[in-house]
Amino acid sequence: SHCPSSNLKLGSGIAEITRMLDEGISVSLGADGAACNNRLDMFTEMRTMALLQKALHGPEVIPARQALRLATIEGAKALGLEKEIGSLEVGKRADVSVVKLDALHSVPSSSDLVSALVYSAQTSDVQCVVIDGQLVMRDGELLTLDETSVVQGANRERVELMKRAGIDG
Repeated sequence: SHCPSSNLKLGSGIAEITRMLDEGISVSLGADGAACNNRLDMFTEMRTMALLQKALHGPEVIPARQALRLATIEGAKALGLEKEIGSLEVGKRADVSVVKLDALHSVPSSSDLVSALVYSAQTSDVQCVVIDGQLVMRDGELLTLDETSVVQGANRERVELMKRAGIDG
């Protein structure tokens, strides 16, 4: 998977996604890991990848629908799971996110919903999430875990790791 934000943060360069796709190479999008991509935000990855390719090859490359495809079905293909996830089809797992596209940063909204999703949406716009048919977020609130406990636990682990490594902070 191509992880554009991580590549930029690490100074690894800009992948030639447009050329890879032109050559028939399978490309998907990822977010890498927290150590080299603090946001882990697929909206950011879609937007960043598309904009970088436009800067390299012109405004017509990587239309919004293609960026969305690289983040969904192409990611499923990279994992060998395209028959189970990655698109909304009968017989596949019901994985759906409902995204609010009328926030201030999205106005005026595009009449092209996919373009609005790729270029304007951010994780805080996600209102509802269904994973494998189970509702896990409603009205922007997680239902299956206590977010505060997860954050506190992660911070405790960070402190312990830093102590073991002899790092102040």
